[in-house]
Amino acid sequence: MANTAPTSGAKYSRVMLKISGEALMGDQGYGLHPPTVARIAEEVKSVRDMGVEVCMVIGGGNIFRGLAGSAQGMERTTADYMGMLATVMNALAMQSALEQIGVFTRVISAIPMDQVCEPYIRRRAVRHLEKKRVCIFAAGTGNPYFTTDTAATLRASEMACQAIFKGTKVDGVYDKDPKKHADAVRYDHVTYDEVLQKHLGVMDASAIALARDNNLPIIVFSLDEPGGFKGILAGMGTYTRVQD
Repeated sequence: MANTAPTSGAKYSRVMLKISGEALMGDQGYGLHPPTVARIAEEVKSVRDMGVEVCMVIGGGNIFRGLAGSAQGMERTTADYMGMLATVMNALAMQSALEQIGVFTRVISAIPMDQVCEPYIRRRAVRHLEKKRVCIFAAGTGNPYFTTDTAATLRASEMACQAIFKGTKVDGVYDKDPKKHADAVRYDHVTYDEVLQKHLGVMDASAIALARDNNLPIIVFSLDEPGGFKGILAGMGTYTRVQD
């Protein structure tokens, strides 16, 4: 059943959008698909144009996934740092797409690389948001062994975001993979503990625990649904809310 209660204006004033690197691939097997990047940029712009302040974290799995590299014999710390660098590449691609449509954007990296993006300074990042710039947080937390899910939850907490929007390939959280099981059931609402206990795969355990500790709701929705991000902020659309 869709959550369709209408609201006047946007439901939140500052949000975090978390998407995977694979979301930028389109139908390709790897890398960046510029039309897909441009489409997601338009979704972000439509929300920014509502007056909502937008943070973003983008994974790096379309370029390099640290855990996969580690599984193939690479030392885990090195593999994770390579994955962090992949997120910077994706963030720069999204910044370019956003600025081409007139959205001022800052890429802010947890690993200093001053020639291409800003270092992470919390007060400066907050100021960018107040000036209605989109802030894309790159390079994860700056530490190995942490995922971009955890980075998104950490930055959302530091930026005082009111919700995390997790863009996926499906329109919410299901009890099993809806692409493989026709009888999969979608949840309208699920608690943090249920996500952990039932291994629902919304985010990794440390990200869910951090969101729970800060009572930060996670909205899981389909990034493939045109206008879905804006629609949910306007109080419409289909999604799953993770919160106690």
